[in-house]
Amino acid sequence: MKTIAITGASGFVGSSLTTFFQKYGYKVVAISRDILNNKEKLQELMANSNIVINLAGANIISRWTPEYKQLLYSSRIDTTSKIVEAINNSETKPELLISTSAVGIYDNKDTYDEKGNFSNDFLSTLCQRWEEEAKKANTKVSIFRFGIVLGKKGGAFAKMLTPFKLGLGGVIGSGNQAFSFIHIDDLLNAYKFVIDNNLADTFNLTAPKPTTNLGLTRALGKAVKRPTFFPVPEFVLKLIFSEGAKVLTDGQDVVPKKLLSLGFKFKYNDIQETVNSLV
Repeated sequence: MKTIAITGASGFVGSSLTTFFQKYGYKVVAISRDILNNKEKLQELMANSNIVINLAGANIISRWTPEYKQLLYSSRIDTTSKIVEAINNSETKPELLISTSAVGIYDNKDTYDEKGNFSNDFLSTLCQRWEEEAKKANTKVSIFRFGIVLGKKGGAFAKMLTPFKLGLGGVIGSGNQAFSFIHIDDLLNAYKFVIDNNLADTFNLTAPKPTTNLGLTRALGKAVKRPTFFPVPEFVLKLIFSEGAKVLTDGQDVVPKKLLSLGFKFKYNDIQETVNSLV
């Protein structure tokens, strides 16, 4: 039985991965805060794990005060640094570290594969540092740049669905901003694909056909058979989230070139397929 150790195991993606891999006979161990803050325990766990999945990080959709920016940084960079240090100090190392990043690393000037141009804002810089830290591990490393993960049991979709069912859904800002997303089932299967093939690379974890916020709004309205007349003005989001509103108003247009080139098959390729399966 192989062991997978996961940071952020209690979150939407982490809990989904835990259930998913347990079905395939893996032993899944949550890297709790107690373990993370105990060098001896963490190193022992790294030595006894075949795969390490690093998901830890405070919620990016929030008001970005200076204090919260520091939390976004420390919850990602510092956690990853501890994982990497424990791996590097272990005589027996995991076969593979899969560390998380986000499509927010790119600018929004074009459609990008994994070689796209980076932005120079806070979110992109955070992602770049996060990836750099993970790549210091003396084992195979894969980086997963997440789009917005859509699933029934948590994350953004669960929060979006209620207002749309009530007929209160609408575009955010202009609605023209790109929306790169992935169905939770495809995300889980991508983890298995990379683990089964022991791949070390950087991957965009997004559906093959990105959409816009307007495309998402229309797909959701169609799926729940409700009107979508209630736009959310950009200035309102800026009042609520300050600089953090960029996550909602300034999307990236991203495609998963590397996964597709390796033969990975997506079950949900576009936004309507994805939304229909979740409503």
